Amino acid sequence: MKRFRIASAGCGAMSRAWLQYTLTREDTEIVALVDPVTASANARKEEFHLDCAVFSGLQDAIKETGANLVFDITPPEFHKPTVLTALRMGCDVFGEKPMSDTLEHAREMKEAARKSGRLYAVMQNRRYHPQIIAFRDLLQDPELGAQGYVCADFFLAPHFGGFRDAMDSPLILDMAIHTFDAARYLTGANAKTVYCQEFNPSWSWYRGDACAVCIFEMTNGSIFVYRGSWCSDGMPTSWESEWRISCAGGTALWNGRDVPVSEILKTMEGDAPGQEKRAPLRKTAVVPQGIPTGHPACLEEMFSSLLAGREPQTSCYDNYNSIAMVFGAIESARTGQKVGIRL
Repeated sequence: MKRFRIASAGCGAMSRAWLQYTLTREDTEIVALVDPVTASANARKEEFHLDCAVFSGLQDAIKETGANLVFDITPPEFHKPTVLTALRMGCDVFGEKPMSDTLEHAREMKEAARKSGRLYAVMQNRRYHPQIIAFRDLLQDPELGAQGYVCADFFLAPHFGGFRDAMDSPLILDMAIHTFDAARYLTGANAKTVYCQEFNPSWSWYRGDACAVCIFEMTNGSIFVYRGSWCSDGMPTSWESEWRISCAGGTALWNGRDVPVSEILKTMEGDAPGQEKRAPLRKTAVVPQGIPTGHPACLEEMFSSLLAGREPQTSCYDNYNSIAMVFGAIESARTGQKVGIRL
């Protein structure tokens, strides 16, 4: 049995979900916790009763422990040096989203993975929500037909503190990646162009722009519109966004909480010969039951792909298409122009 010797780079709050899953596997061993603030690593070590070494630098951790898999759970600006170090030293990498803090860095990381022959996968845990899987299946209904207008609304008001409050584009860079990736997952298409306006209301507690409107042209001919805010108190949407997708034959809805539904107008025979009328036919999605969800499901897919020698659903090559939407939107907001997505 292949044994994964894991060095976890980054010991912040998000590391809990990664470590909790990892400790359920018989083929994994946490051999190192890495954080420049070693007190954070020691606190996580104590919390999970780990028997591992603590390091302030990843290179020393890999060299001294023989780690063969690195968890990159660092803030976005540290993803590039973490991933490049791990790949250079012969490790596979599972990393947190967003893939990187710039598109150029993401492209460099993707090419480094290709040249190294190692696997680099990115956490997109919301792809594994049972209802979004059901929503995607519902959209395959031939009676719905081609997608034309894809809308997602995201309005919440979380008070995180920390690095998000200081980011230039906290909503687009740190959170919208989930909705942008979901749009690709649901449509089966990539983005070609984007026009975006970012802004920050007077009451926002974020330094950077916490609100945005984005209009994407997708490769399947549809238009994807994203409306989002991270400083909207009251009437919150789901963290999964609220979706409305208008198709040639009808409309599909998912509010991010309940079971997705669609409505198709069916042509019915009228009361008299030659008379016809159209009546709505509502369909309810079939939600898969008893399957892994969220972080555990995405990590399970990453490990399974590594064992099978295949690319995972959220490989860096696929995820690059989602992060390109993020930085396309940021470029559009800064230039005030519609821009092409650089794939």
